Parts: sequence; C-alpha cells; structure tokens
Amino acid sequence: MYKALVEKDISYEGQFVTGVKTTGIFCRTTCTARKPLRENVEFFVTAKEAILNGYRPCKICSPLENIGSTPPQIQKLLAELNENPSLKLKDDDIISRGIEPNTLRRWFKKNHGITFQAYQRMQRLNTAFTKIRKGESVAGVAFDAGYESLSGFTDSYTSLIGTTPSKSKDKEIIHMTRLETPLGPMFACATEEGICLLEFTDRRMLETELKALSKEFNAVVLQGASKYFEPLKQQLDEYFKGTRKEFDLPLVLKGTDFQKEVWKELLRIPYGSTRSYKQQSIALNNLKAIRAVASANGMNRIAIIIPCHRVIGEDGSMTGYGGGIWRKKRLLDIENSQTSLNMF
Repeated sequence: MYKALVEKDISYEGQFVTGVKTTGIFCRTTCTARKPLRENVEFFVTAKEAILNGYRPCKICSPLENIGSTPPQIQKLLAELNENPSLKLKDDDIISRGIEPNTLRRWFKKNHGITFQAYQRMQRLNTAFTKIRKGESVAGVAFDAGYESLSGFTDSYTSLIGTTPSKSKDKEIIHMTRLETPLGPMFACATEEGICLLEFTDRRMLETELKALSKEFNAVVLQGASKYFEPLKQQLDEYFKGTRKEFDLPLVLKGTDFQKEVWKELLRIPYGSTRSYKQQSIALNNLKAIRAVASANGMNRIAIIIPCHRVIGEDGSMTGYGGGIWRKKRLLDIENSQTSLNMF
C-alpha cells in the first residue's frame, strides 16, 4: 500500500486511504502532495475509519469526493448556465462568483477538453440549434442566444454545426454531458431516442468514437441537456451503491448486425457473473468467431450498462478493457460483493 501511495497508483483508488500521523490528515492513493515517510503513515479501509481515528480529509486530493468531482463553485456555475444558456459570463462575472478565471479555464480544459468560453458558446448554440429545428426564425434565435449581430451568430453556428442555420434543419443533434462516478468521470451522449454513448473520460479512442457517432447519425455532438441524463445518473449511482443490478434506459446502438448481436448477448450475462470470449461465441452459436466477438466487445460504446467488463480470459485473467483493467476489476468486485451478500 505504501508503494502504491508513493507511485500514485490509480488501480488502488478506493481500496484504502492513508492517514498521515504528522499532519493529522488522510489522503486517497493518487494524492499529489509530498509523500510522507513510511513510519509516519497508517492505512484504513474506509474514510469513515480514518475519521473515527481522528484524521481529517486532505484538501488537495479531497478523499471524500469522487475522482474528478466538480468543485462546488463550478457546480453552481454550471447549474446557472443550464438554467439560462444565453448567459455570456466574462472574467469579472466569474470573479464575482468566487472563482479565479485561470482556475476555471484549467478545470474545463482538463475535464471537458475545451475552454469555459467555448463551453458557454456550445451551450448557447445547442439551444439555438434545437429552436431552429423546431421552426423558429434564425434572427429571433440569434438575438435570444445573446448575439449582437446575425452575421456573428451565423459564423459561430456554421463553425460549430458544420452548416449554416438555414441548412441545418435536416441535421440531428447528440447531447453530451459529464457525469461523476466513484471510478472517475464519464461522458454520456444521447439522441432523442436514448443513450448512445457512455465512456470514461480518459478512455483511449474516445475522440474517434465521438467522430464516428457524428458521422453515423449525421449529427453534431454538443454539450447540453437530455431527458435521459438524470435517470442515467440516478441509475449509475444506484449501481455503484449496490442497489441496482439492471438498467432500464433506452439504448441506441449503431453497428453491424453481428456487433449488435454481440452487444445484446453481453446484456444477457447475469449481474455478478463472468464469461470468457469462447463462452460468448458458444452463446452466439459461432465458436469460430472468438476473435470477432472480442473485437465487437471492444467496439461497445455504452460501458457498464452493456457489461463488456463481465467478459474475461478463459484462464480467468483480466483481459483488455477500454476504461482500464483496474476499473474492470473494480466493477467486478462491486458486483461480486453484492452477489456474495445476497447468499446469506
């Protein structure tokens, strides 16, 4: 555990916390603060245990919060923008809300891959796109969105959407949001029909997946609200607490017929169980397609809900997982612990 602390090994995240005797604080494994000497630390299984032993949470790594959680001031700012997307907040406005502009910029670049100003613009244009598709006039939508000129609105709109306002009525929109989980933040995407993507934000090839979605749906991916995001968040929270074993959200799957069959078969793997790729192939009545099954599993864009984490090597080993092997192990641990409890 001390080795994991020194190396900031994220695979141990959530398995223990470290109490530092010299400061009286406790930290998560990945804390970036200077590491204490071995004789000055003790380890606890839970944060509650550390608190009962007189330690207080570290202000640097915030061990009581989810990995990558949104600071309270930024949460309020996002809620304000969601309530009124036409807001155009500048540095003075941000400072008046108790946030340092450079801190906000760094947080957005790290967690959304764009600046706060770009995020605001995306929110406004998302709302504008929806209104135009419903038949509202371009001029009225432009001024409602806070633009002072029609030409300025058209330039911004065309740059982001890929076509002019008057020609965008046939284009679809994919709404995207950021969700926080005990295993790190995730991006969720939804069309009008349902959830089409759920991935950890640090997943390799995520940008490629988003581009593919945009092409397959003839849509633009924009930060914005969807009626599916709140129930998705609630069901994920219940899953991580061990009180939900199945999800009942509408899913929108884009892929070949074979890929869709593989993903549907993944949904049939019971909670708390695992299968090998060979067993998956047998279930699909195609024993020769083991590699194709593995490839289709890797193309799954809806993590956790379509449980590709339940497929392991034939020898029981943790095989590849887009969100990281450590997350795959943690997801299986969560399910196995609940299954074990239900046996008593």
